[in-house]
Amino acid sequence: MKSYRQIVEEAKTEIPEVFVADVKTEQDDGKEFVLLDVRDEDEYRAGYIPDAVHVTRGMLEFSVEDYIPDRDQKIVVYCAAGLRSLLAAKSLQEMGYTDTVSMAGGYRDWSAAGFPTTQDKEMSHEQLDRYSRHFMLTEVGERGQAKLLDAKVLLVGAGGLGSPAGVYLGAAGIGHLGMIDSDVVELSNLQRQILHRTEAVGTPKVQSATTTIKSLNPDVEITPYNLRLTADNVEEIFSEYDLIVDGCDNFATRYLVNDAAVLMNKPVVHGSIFQFEGQVTVFEPNNGPCYRCMYPTPPPPGMVPS
Repeated sequence: MKSYRQIVEEAKTEIPEVFVADVKTEQDDGKEFVLLDVRDEDEYRAGYIPDAVHVTRGMLEFSVEDYIPDRDQKIVVYCAAGLRSLLAAKSLQEMGYTDTVSMAGGYRDWSAAGFPTTQDKEMSHEQLDRYSRHFMLTEVGERGQAKLLDAKVLLVGAGGLGSPAGVYLGAAGIGHLGMIDSDVVELSNLQRQILHRTEAVGTPKVQSATTTIKSLNPDVEITPYNLRLTADNVEEIFSEYDLIVDGCDNFATRYLVNDAAVLMNKPVVHGSIFQFEGQVTVFEPNNGPCYRCMYPTPPPPGMVPS
């Protein structure tokens, strides 16, 4: 039986070690390599090296391929002080990664040297629990969740399209959600507009939607706009948001949303539906066509059923 120290000493004979100053120099010189942080979640939350890929030592063999599929890519592994990173680098080597090194001194020496570090948005214990399933997704993780919590999204329409969008945006933890709709809840809405409840019939849709989303996730800051979007107010409202979700039900508003978004350089997630057919598109100004590019003029009134 080998002791932990014997295992570490054996790894030192097989895995090259580099000092933090060497890693920083390679960064500054634009060298191509992946910086892999194998510390535990609580250590990572306290601070990490910018642009580092984070996979805990305990999950390394299970998920590193999701983050680093190229086995010939150079990998610099770091932990708190340089011991776990040695063992992690050895495991990577055994998995077929051909160029792995361990950063001696780890995050401790990097931070002590005054090199750049960063920290994601601090989350409460409740948030860590609420969004824990997001953390398991490679495409989201804690860093992605922090971006969601800082995001500002405007939802145009709180009806058939806006309802599922609003529920999922709220559940996902969008930090600031704006909702604009001038209608009131009707009984005939309730078979599809899942933001609303029977007791909300007769109340403004934005008020009903706010109540539903707040009950689902109190983290979300909601700004309701109980009004119609017009040429007079669109720029003022859009200026507060990073992304526009277009779930409106008429062409006049749809073209207004498009034109204002192009003018203000705001990306738009556009959705439309008729019975069992629908479409969803992302329009990003200056990176592809806009809605008006694809459909230069709206259809004649009454041609398209609602």
